[in-house]
Amino acid sequence: MHQSPPAGRSRRAPWTSAAVVFALLLGGAGFVAWKLDRLSGDGGSVSFGKAPASAPAGAPSATPGAAASSPGAPSPSAAPAGDPDVLLPTGPRSDFRQTAELDDGTVIAKARLAGAKSGFEGDVWVWTPKEYKEARYEKSAFPVLIALPGGNGFPSNYWSDRSLGLQKAIGEGVKAGTSLPFIVIMPVLNPDSTYYYDGSDIPGRPKMGTWIAEDVPAFTRANFRTYASRDGWAFMGSSSGAFVGMKTVLQYPDRFKAVIASGGEIVPDSPLWKGHQAEMDANDPEKLAQKLIASGGPEVYINFQVGTKETGKERMTAFQQSYGKGPVKTTIREIQNGEHNGWHYVRGMKEGSLEWISKVLKGPRPATG
Repeated sequence: MHQSPPAGRSRRAPWTSAAVVFALLLGGAGFVAWKLDRLSGDGGSVSFGKAPASAPAGAPSATPGAAASSPGAPSPSAAPAGDPDVLLPTGPRSDFRQTAELDDGTVIAKARLAGAKSGFEGDVWVWTPKEYKEARYEKSAFPVLIALPGGNGFPSNYWSDRSLGLQKAIGEGVKAGTSLPFIVIMPVLNPDSTYYYDGSDIPGRPKMGTWIAEDVPAFTRANFRTYASRDGWAFMGSSSGAFVGMKTVLQYPDRFKAVIASGGEIVPDSPLWKGHQAEMDANDPEKLAQKLIASGGPEVYINFQVGTKETGKERMTAFQQSYGKGPVKTTIREIQNGEHNGWHYVRGMKEGSLEWISKVLKGPRPATG
């Protein structure tokens, strides 16, 4: 995420961690260390529900997700009776370490993922709502929200910073009946902080498109109770992360159903595409949307968010007018006095976008007997 750039500039500017900014504003090296330690958690091992049957508790995978099926593919795990769409964790279980604790007792944890399909290895942060560990849901699948950061999105994903309030907003929405209890998956977006890779398989570069579209979902299926169908899979992202989420939904409408795209980034703009026009076109949301319209579906849902104090609405409106037809369902949410930052995008989610995406996706079903 970055402050809105002047016309013609790329969106690769970095965005500083909210916790770091807050600590620096209050001053003092000692306070900085205390603040970061308080928000970072204790680094202890974390277990999200029961361990997959294919791996003993406490046994991490050397290559998490390698044994998991890709989105939409049959899983080797048997689904609980009553809902054939439910997939139990395939295993092997990853080694999760706590990085933050929320006021409701839920935690954010990090694991290392060696992508079997992309060959890229990077960090992934995860959060599950309180409902995930409740007995009534122990055989239920949960919808997955893959949260993508802006800028380079490396070496961290700022949505794992509790001070932005993404996880809290979901928890509060569940209580209010306006949000599904999402599993939130937060991978790094890029392989380094040198260039922006458009979350794509740019020839000769790390396969970040495969990392996002295949390895991260496989990792999620290995560790959590998820849905086999696309009805349980969506993205949210800001700035460059919004672009990646939107283009991935349009590339793989059989795997992912919806995206909350904040910040107005519509087209690929990495300088690394030079000399690879055909490959760039294959990652262009406008061309992907036109292709989906021509083929007649399946339907995908794009909810744009934009602050009234930032640019980008014109690009969103142009996309909606040209491609928001047939199977491509688009809405635009304006955030009053909103700027180009995560706090305001979370506010937009609380004001309506979480409820919107919760109506599109499938939620967990509690045991009835």
